Amino acid sequence: MFAENLTETLLKVLQRPELKVLAPSCYIQLDPSIGLPFQVDQSRGIILGAPCLGEESVVAFHLRHALELAVLLKNTAPSVIDITKITLVAARTTARCWSLDSVPESRPPESWVRVFSDAQPPALSFLQEISPTLCSLLEVSPDLAALTPSDWERLHVWLSDAWHLIGPVEDLMAEGGDARLSVGRRSGLNHYGCSHRPRPWAITFASSTASSLSERGFAGGEALRLQLMRAVLQGQAPSFLQQKMQDMRAFLADFFGIEDTDAVVLSASGTDSALAVLALSSACGAPVTTILTAPDETGSGIPLAAKGCHFAHETAMGITVEKGALIDGFAPNTKCLTLPLRNEEGGLYPASDVIRTCQTMVAEEVAQGRRVLLHVLDLSKTGLLAPDMGAVAALCAAYPGQLDVVVDACQARLMPDRIAAYMAQGWAVMVTGSKFFTGPPFCGALLLPPNWKDRLQAVSLPAGLVAYANRCEWPASPACRVLGNGANHGLLLRWAAARAEMEAFAAVPADVVSDRLGRFLHAVMTIIFNQLDLQLLTPYVPQRPIIAHDWDRQQTILSFMVRAPEADDIDTPLDFDRCRKLYQWLNADVSAFVPPEHRTLGSLLCHLGQPVALPHPHARGGKAAALRLSAGARLISGEPSHDGLGASARLEREIADAGKVLAKISLILAYWQPIEQADPSPSYAPRSQAGIFIHDVPPDARSSQLYGNGKRDSVTISSLALGQS
Repeated sequence: MFAENLTETLLKVLQRPELKVLAPSCYIQLDPSIGLPFQVDQSRGIILGAPCLGEESVVAFHLRHALELAVLLKNTAPSVIDITKITLVAARTTARCWSLDSVPESRPPESWVRVFSDAQPPALSFLQEISPTLCSLLEVSPDLAALTPSDWERLHVWLSDAWHLIGPVEDLMAEGGDARLSVGRRSGLNHYGCSHRPRPWAITFASSTASSLSERGFAGGEALRLQLMRAVLQGQAPSFLQQKMQDMRAFLADFFGIEDTDAVVLSASGTDSALAVLALSSACGAPVTTILTAPDETGSGIPLAAKGCHFAHETAMGITVEKGALIDGFAPNTKCLTLPLRNEEGGLYPASDVIRTCQTMVAEEVAQGRRVLLHVLDLSKTGLLAPDMGAVAALCAAYPGQLDVVVDACQARLMPDRIAAYMAQGWAVMVTGSKFFTGPPFCGALLLPPNWKDRLQAVSLPAGLVAYANRCEWPASPACRVLGNGANHGLLLRWAAARAEMEAFAAVPADVVSDRLGRFLHAVMTIIFNQLDLQLLTPYVPQRPIIAHDWDRQQTILSFMVRAPEADDIDTPLDFDRCRKLYQWLNADVSAFVPPEHRTLGSLLCHLGQPVALPHPHARGGKAAALRLSAGARLISGEPSHDGLGASARLEREIADAGKVLAKISLILAYWQPIEQADPSPSYAPRSQAGIFIHDVPPDARSSQLYGNGKRDSVTISSLALGQS
């Protein structure tokens, strides 16, 4: 066994993005003479043994286990019970990691993995049986014989209560939303085609829909998870989560310039926020008519939420419900109307026509004694700001006390000053950390001006909201007593990841933001114009008052149609169904279906915003679609995987990457038939990615190295070897 070969394999595994974040200061020693997978000492030293000299996925499993133990043991002087708790937490976390990285038929590296990855905690007898094995991984094992039967009973009760909170951050983040957050065992991706782990090899311009975490966002979520694990070990998780929820609400208030730090509602998504908006509008007593501006350009569940109905089969609290059924406590006579922005051919109506239609709708509903709840867009999926905000303000003046306005700013492509201006007019604002800020999907918030927040003092929220939210996610008020006393840990961890991106973005001066966006957008629009397979939709420039060094009067969502593969030119665009396939294939490795000279481009994983349906007379079925390439906050603050490049070089890299995405579209069109026949699925990593376990590749094609049992001297790898500081 050569030291350099062994070190190379371990470095491959340590290059896994999530392990790079977890091991900033660990020293790892290799000593094949020990028969255990590893041993950890109290000073965070990790010694890897002979069982780690094998297949990379197994090495990754043991490294993840060792790192978790080392971090939780740092700077502690725990008792026997405390050490036992730490070993159980580390085992549970590592077992859930294995479940994320494997398929059901995979044989786990250790016998306890399936039990510890199960949704239900193990029996007391199993804990007593497995604890000596887990504790043997510590250089100084605790004296388990000192534990009494009552100690074991208390341990089992503690573990049963905390079981659902223990796990890796990438798994915990997938909780507290709905089924769209669930990660496919074979693809490693969720419904949106992204991951809660960093994916630095993928090219991502998907911030109009959802993004995979960057190393920065992952580190933000992981830091909070480790705090949560320590609270779990101390039996203080409930109070910890509630306090951190308050802290996150205060952060968002400060970030968006809201003086009242209690005027924020945390919600699992923009659709959950829409449900909260209806509850608060209904609190005024009159029957409500919701007017949705272009609901086809917002969240798919918004029309149901706007009527007080369940918008999915599972709520953010994990409760199974009947989609479309009225939620308990919401009025059955709530109406929902649509204010369209596009005509039957996909073109935009004149702004004057849109506001005239809106005025008519409001007048008719108010005349019937109804309260109107008007959803306005800043911005839509394709970057539309509508209706005209000045005209909306005039409507509010014409119907005082009869018209509520909520600004759907879930894209968050606006400066905090704009939000302050909206709230000064008494308008509520919905935001997310998931879109422009490139945090994980399903982290939303509702910002309440005083006239909205005051309603919480006089009424009670609909009882059915208990299936969607907890008290600590809302302002302290009598109205929230119907909500539960728990906390959505998945939501909190997602916001922690988004917060890291928001803080990095906020550190860049506004004039620099504007300059970088302008240079990127101009360059990418030029590429699209020169690519005959694509047609850029006319970029709608948001009409806003001018602010010094503002950046949000630029269109940061570039929407374009794609030529149908059988057509000679773009006059016949790709229809919606096949555009969805193209969108998926961009995020898949298609290198096996193109000539050798194109395989590098074909293997690139490219993630764009989901296609938006648009009417088109020449598209198959009369319905075309627009793909969306968006500039997000990371473009400005710097993609962490581009660390080491200067600001100009980073921007040039982003522009070049955008060009590669667009070039891959043309490549897929050129080889449409073989790719369509194979229909490759999106994947977390390309087939050739070293150190990453790919589930849909035959075993003999996976990147792996098997090692013999030869003995060798210990070798130490420090974090400096990984290029970390």
